[in-house]
Amino acid sequence: MNRPLKSSSRRPTFVHLICAATIFSLLVFALQSVFFTGYLLSLANSFHSNPSACNFNHVLPILSGNRTSSLNAEDVQILSDFQSDVQQCVANRGFGLTAHIIDHCKLILKFPEGTNSTWLNPQFKTYEPLEYKYDVCEAVLLWEQYRNMTTVLTREYLDARPDGWMDYAAKRIAQFGAKDCSNRKLCEEHLNPVLPAKPPFHPRQFQKCAVVGNSGDLLKTEFGEEIDTHDAVFRDNEAPVNERYAKHVGLKRDFRLGVRGTARNMVTILNGSDNEVLVIKSVTHRDFNHMIDMIPNPVYLFQGIVLRRGAKGTGMKSVELALSMCDIVDIYGFTVDPGYTEWTRYFSEPRKGHNPLQGRAYYQLLECLGVIRIHSPMRAKRAQDWSDVPSREKIGRAHAAATRLKRSQEGEYDKVGQFGNCKVWGDAGPYGSGPVSGPRNMSSRRRNSNYSKWEIMPFKSLRQEAQEHYNQMEGVSLYKMDGNKLDDLVCVRHS
Repeated sequence: MNRPLKSSSRRPTFVHLICAATIFSLLVFALQSVFFTGYLLSLANSFHSNPSACNFNHVLPILSGNRTSSLNAEDVQILSDFQSDVQQCVANRGFGLTAHIIDHCKLILKFPEGTNSTWLNPQFKTYEPLEYKYDVCEAVLLWEQYRNMTTVLTREYLDARPDGWMDYAAKRIAQFGAKDCSNRKLCEEHLNPVLPAKPPFHPRQFQKCAVVGNSGDLLKTEFGEEIDTHDAVFRDNEAPVNERYAKHVGLKRDFRLGVRGTARNMVTILNGSDNEVLVIKSVTHRDFNHMIDMIPNPVYLFQGIVLRRGAKGTGMKSVELALSMCDIVDIYGFTVDPGYTEWTRYFSEPRKGHNPLQGRAYYQLLECLGVIRIHSPMRAKRAQDWSDVPSREKIGRAHAAATRLKRSQEGEYDKVGQFGNCKVWGDAGPYGSGPVSGPRNMSSRRRNSNYSKWEIMPFKSLRQEAQEHYNQMEGVSLYKMDGNKLDDLVCVRHS
């Protein structure tokens, strides 16, 4: 006589059905979110440690496209730990800002309740929000990449890029009247004043740099002497540097990033500062070329690419420019403190503006990613201590883990090493070779200017860290392509 089956003997079948249903649900969900792979991996490991539970390990290769060899629990843990460090840094330095972790890559920065959101979006009729979502993995990849990049347009970049001279060069010349450079000679006449043959500046060229914004907050402090102790100082547009403001903004002047509208006033601004390098943010045009004929200063065209991020404008471009040359970037005169409600300049009358909450949040994120160090009135009241910012070692580990994560998600196993994002390769002559930028008929004054200091500086004159970086990069210069992707670099080998 057959006995009835006990309920315990039927349980495995029921459990298997539940597991099958769960796996199917996870498959559907994973297709919607590639980041869910990391979560599934940690979930699988927990189930694997418990033999009585469902084991998802055989499902993961399907969900991740056989990419689990790069995206593993160790990488997820590294990034999760890094997120915790960033969260603590924001809590310590953000003056009320808080970081709320979503997963190992994403977090939300929130302003405290009661923050004065004064800007009304004219399109959607809504006030600026009090919270912003960021992808820390993407941010680490972007800003660590800037440390290795060239951010000045050069002749070698145009030569290496397939459409460099025909299409791209024309986009960098205003008032040209032509869609392309089929007449290359004419294009070169427009670009030669700002076009060095090779990169005039190099990663790690300076140890510590100051980027000085134009905020009226500078008048609340006396950072002048501190700013002048930096190896190089970057300033924006028409910001005056003189004895009147010296105790607030200093007197040292090495680089100035200018927009198109500043060309007509730049001769006056640069007067008495022959060594200051002028970098044009957007495009060159007749006004700039006319100005270049009148000054001995080196002038270049900015090559950085505008990406969609929380902080924009010339100030952010100056940070990008500085980061491509400096180990440490200190910023002054940026509207990053709570309670800042007016857009002002230290050298002009106050203007009505809005409280740039998104920009403030993004700058705080950058500080806690080790990209910049913020100096401002409220921060000046406490001792400068950067121990709560993640160390370079931790940032390096997070960068390596984020790189593996990104490549595993995109199935790009062939992209390995420091040149994995090189979409286009080119070859150039040795370091310091090629024509010096500037008008064809340079005066004797211009021939003795700092064009020669930057463009044909002997390699042995570079800072030791810059030489070591150059050798580590095997003499390759990295340039960003257009667009909003982290990848797609133009890479040029120097013989």
